[in-house]
Amino acid sequence: LRVYADAKVFHRKAVFNSKSFSKEFDYLKNQLRRAALSVVLNIAEGAGKNSDKDFNRYIGNSLGSINESAACLDIAFDENLLESETYKQLLNLAENLKNSLGSLSKKLKS
Repeated sequence: LRVYADAKVFHRKAVFNSKSFSKEFDYLKNQLRRAALSVVLNIAEGAGKNSDKDFNRYIGNSLGSINESAACLDIAFDENLLESETYKQLLNLAENLKNSLGSLSKKLKS
């Protein structure tokens, strides 16, 4: 699935760009990384389910995790942990993932 590949790219970039977070913000770095990984893992787990309804439940979990990731990025930017351009790029990737997941969810419902 294309959305799976895109989610892996987002995770890799979230991990890379959170490496520079100061120790004071380890909790935020860890939360961002867990949320980004959760997007990938929920897509993978859902794809192995026997019905579109079950798969769609996992896609819903991925949507929640990408929204959580975006919130972490907002906080990181507010705390000056991310440069403006990096923040915009990551947020754009998150928005594209959100849209792709939403489209997949609609397709699974039909």
